[in-house]
Amino acid sequence: MFKGFKEFITRGNLPQIAVAFLIGMAFAALVSSFINDLIMPLIGKLVGNVDFANLYINMSGVAYESAAAAREAGAAAIYYGSFINSIANFLIIALVAYMILRYVQRMQKAEEPAPATTKACPYCKTAIPLDAVRCPHCTSELSGS
Repeated sequence: MFKGFKEFITRGNLPQIAVAFLIGMAFAALVSSFINDLIMPLIGKLVGNVDFANLYINMSGVAYESAAAAREAGAAAIYYGSFINSIANFLIIALVAYMILRYVQRMQKAEEPAPATTKACPYCKTAIPLDAVRCPHCTSELSGS
């Protein structure tokens, strides 16, 4: 049983997928920090000193000084500022993924097919050299073909 499991784990691309997943998780955390700690405060400053992480609609009837305090108290609220941050995270991750994909596609040049070295005999349909004047298989004369 363990031998089969070991073969499953080490076979194919599973280790590469696991590494890619871990790198993706680390990248997502990095982008999240970039958005929440750098980008959103700048945007908030530009639109009038708004802290997007603190935007919420309180539905509990009790006043809280911040969205974090409302979350901690378990208050019923709609945290739309957090949703705006999540949208920004998604858009930046999607943009970076798109740019990486375009770069990889540019690097993978389409292989040009090798020039043909043979042609088909019009009589027996056997592959013969391009400059042949007589088919070596059916001995037909190939004038101008």
